[in-house]
Amino acid sequence: MKKFAELDKRATSEVEKSISKRWQKENILEKTIANRKGKKDWVFYDGPIYANAKPGIHHVFAKTIKDTFCKYKTMSGYRVLRKIGLDTHGLPIEVNVEKKLGFKSKADIEQFGIENFCKECNKATAINIDEINSVTDIMGQFIDCKNPYVTCSNEYIESEWWIIKQMAEKGLLYHGNKVLWYCPRCGTELSANEVSQGYEQDSVNTVIVPLKKVDEDVYFLAWTTTPWTLIANVAICVNPDLTYLKVASQGYKFILAESLASQVLGDEYEVIEKYQGKDLVGIKYEQLMPFVKVEGGRAHEVIADNYVTAEDGTGIVHIAPAYGADDNRVCQENGIGFVNPVGLDGCYTEGPWKGRLVTDKDLEIEIIKWLKENDKLFKKIKITHDYPHCWRCHSALISYPKPAWYIKTTAYKDKIIAANKKINWYPSYVGEKRFGNWLDNMVDWGISRNRYWGCPLPVWTCECGHVHVVGSLEELQNNIIEDIDVRKMELHRPYVDELHIKCPDCGKTMSRVKDVLDVWFDSGSMPYAQFHYPFENKELFESQFPADFIAEGLDQTRGWFYVLLVISTIISGESSFKNVVVNDMMLDQYGKKMSKSVGNIIDPIQIMSQYGADTIRWYMMYVSPVWTPLKFAETGVKEVYSKFFNPLKNTYSFFQTYANIDSIDIKKCQVKYEDREEIDKWLLSKYNRLLKDVLQEYENFDLNNVTRLITQFVSDDLSNWYIRRNRDRFWSSELDNSKKSVYITTYEVLEGLCRLCAPVIPYVTEEIYTKLTGEESVHLADMPTYNESLINENIELRMDLVRSLISIGRYVREETKIKVRQPLQEAILDGKNKDLISDLLPLIEEELNIKKIIFVDDLNEYMNLSVKPNFKEVGKVFGPLIKEFQTKLAELPSEEITKLQKGENITMMIGDSEKEITPEMVDIRISSKEGFNVGMENNNFIILETTLTDELILEGIAREMISKVQQLRKTKDFNVADRITLYYSGDEQIDKCLSSFAEYIKAETLSVEIIKEDNLPEKYDLNGHDCYIDVKRK
Repeated sequence: MKKFAELDKRATSEVEKSISKRWQKENILEKTIANRKGKKDWVFYDGPIYANAKPGIHHVFAKTIKDTFCKYKTMSGYRVLRKIGLDTHGLPIEVNVEKKLGFKSKADIEQFGIENFCKECNKATAINIDEINSVTDIMGQFIDCKNPYVTCSNEYIESEWWIIKQMAEKGLLYHGNKVLWYCPRCGTELSANEVSQGYEQDSVNTVIVPLKKVDEDVYFLAWTTTPWTLIANVAICVNPDLTYLKVASQGYKFILAESLASQVLGDEYEVIEKYQGKDLVGIKYEQLMPFVKVEGGRAHEVIADNYVTAEDGTGIVHIAPAYGADDNRVCQENGIGFVNPVGLDGCYTEGPWKGRLVTDKDLEIEIIKWLKENDKLFKKIKITHDYPHCWRCHSALISYPKPAWYIKTTAYKDKIIAANKKINWYPSYVGEKRFGNWLDNMVDWGISRNRYWGCPLPVWTCECGHVHVVGSLEELQNNIIEDIDVRKMELHRPYVDELHIKCPDCGKTMSRVKDVLDVWFDSGSMPYAQFHYPFENKELFESQFPADFIAEGLDQTRGWFYVLLVISTIISGESSFKNVVVNDMMLDQYGKKMSKSVGNIIDPIQIMSQYGADTIRWYMMYVSPVWTPLKFAETGVKEVYSKFFNPLKNTYSFFQTYANIDSIDIKKCQVKYEDREEIDKWLLSKYNRLLKDVLQEYENFDLNNVTRLITQFVSDDLSNWYIRRNRDRFWSSELDNSKKSVYITTYEVLEGLCRLCAPVIPYVTEEIYTKLTGEESVHLADMPTYNESLINENIELRMDLVRSLISIGRYVREETKIKVRQPLQEAILDGKNKDLISDLLPLIEEELNIKKIIFVDDLNEYMNLSVKPNFKEVGKVFGPLIKEFQTKLAELPSEEITKLQKGENITMMIGDSEKEITPEMVDIRISSKEGFNVGMENNNFIILETTLTDELILEGIAREMISKVQQLRKTKDFNVADRITLYYSGDEQIDKCLSSFAEYIKAETLSVEIIKEDNLPEKYDLNGHDCYIDVKRK
């Protein structure tokens, strides 16, 4: 018969590489889809990855989550299509190209030429695609990398145009002039979700400036965190309902909010007058910086709005309408004029600092210096706060007035919120709190970007005001003036810019607006655009919408998750995904964010090559729930390998070794369940309970529980108990029912475990499963199912109690510094468990190396018990009677103590009344009587007699010698069946030991003879006695 093959002994990464190559050669991914033909689809969307950036360990984290659930659902009987997505547009690529070409601004790009620049961007879209594919292959992810959806393809762009057209036809597309967050370095505005991606800690000088009231020597104190905007001040704003004070302080008169007066002025001020904020409206003040002229309305007066708060500052806000959305709104509502002395490059266009970048830290100091020299600075306060930076180039953003194209998402706000409530978020609080709050504060989506490499906005405009939105290439072809086949051209700038349409209203030529789409529109369109819907693949799209599952990092709550939901709710009336797993950040072992500057980046290829992809995958799921920050520590990786992978591999190797020695044909080892031994039934009960629990955790999308449950089972139940306890059955010379039963039970559990674990650790399960079963791949198999009838509560209760008592007994040995190999004469157990486990005493005797175990009904004969009040619980109950209570507890009969130990209540006369005493009211302390040592956990006791006789001591030495000989056999690479000659030399005690236990030592070590011989090379310590030992194969 065919033998069970050994596990590959090469480095783990080499083994995994060989398996990966076989998968590719044999098209295993395609087969996992083909063998589910006709089955129900389980739909997965892969969020597009930037192929011009190097993949990090955080990508492996997210990809493991995605891959695990796709494999799990495939093995659960579903057809799961999956292909990678490549994000190939936008600023990330442009910024990299600019760095490569040495460009500093958009002017450099314009001079280089838009066509040349976009060609360079196109080349750069996939510079790291090979490394991304390599990481995908190394980690064992099953996903189609050969046919990705690519956001810069013409087909993808056409689908995006169709989406924009649909939105326009719903009346949602409009052009507006709003104050937006703007990156002067990149020369483009950012949407709210983009801004949320880039907050960084920033140390700034905030200032409080005095603004002199016209015709009166009184100063309004206004606060700002951006001194550079003071040059454009046109108004100050108060809260109409707050109380304001006019005070005398430092020889001046100031106006500020009452609740902030002490914080700003200290205690040295005198209140002259009180006002409501609304009473101050319309008061004029003198211009702070006389460098710019305000046009188009009134200026330098007090206005009021409820957005002003008294949380910090002075309760009076400086207003510069060009540099804040609220500033702009309140100025428009109050007829205040407008001024903008800053250009698109972020530099002043007039004033003493003309040509200087407004976010320059040195400029901030110069402005404050000017204020101080001109007696226009009341106070400077340095603070550190979170400030928005460009999420790609990391330059500080500024609020800036800029015309842009918007989608009126607020018109669908209620529908989007309702759609979100139908999504299953893991964890739920992300959807309810973080994402839900984001939706509650939704603003219209600015979708246009004044850049170059992106999906062109399909909007043509005429000077007469007519707007035409193109929704397909056919529509474009039918409307353009130029004689060109648009299907043969690249749909990017500058080529699309050169196409024109005749205006149906005035007959003039319409031109395309030069903007490109927000890159997040690309990723949010993928449910449709990945299939070039609606232009082809209609049935495929309908079978793959909406997604059953997506997974990405927490930062995508305001990114991909948001745009997916917004676009699909508008276009299809529902969310494009049903379930989403959100993983948190990956940090270094000290809890610090990984970054190149800190030098704590972990290279994913290197770490997987070092430890194996399976180990990294299992570790990341095991160490903490995926929705909490993961502190990546190599010590933890090693611990997981030791705790899980070693026992799993060793179990297979043990099975394989003895099955081959016995020439086992597993088909001939079929033993009925009822004919198997109790320990086999116990393992099958534990195994089926594991299946039940783990399958449920898979359905709950909780991989932390999946991996922890399996690890405990493999390490504790399978390897450390079942295999270890049943070695003699494997070693038995006769292939009887007992031996067949241990083989088939081990086989069934190992085979099922491989299938259960395969979604998380695809490699080691593949190796063990194929060598165990001879099948093509574990990934073509089905998930195991549990058999409820094999879950036996009584068998588990009995065996678990035995294991608990053994664990307590080992702890007692450790406490008394008596090794397990040293035999003890007797152990005492609580008589209450006699009926339950009396037939299992040989297990306890062998595990704890005890000669005899007895049950007694009153363990107190072997223990000293002291009972004292639990003062935290009873101090207030008894008050002055506490001493009486303490005295009576000290005299409590043993039967009463026993009741309390069992969790029962007793009654006592305290003072003049009878009191009910609960176990929580007392503190029972246990100590051992001489010659005995007691251990207790969860009210289970074991008492060891620790007095050692001469015979016990000699047997302990014999057992130590056996252990050392077994180690020598392994070191010398002897086969398990090899017979040996044992050589030794030692003191008188060693000789006595050999005299008494020679036959026992021979039997345990397969020694044919034992010879005393001097000058042996290796010395060993056998319980304090020096002994020289060597072995030779016969």
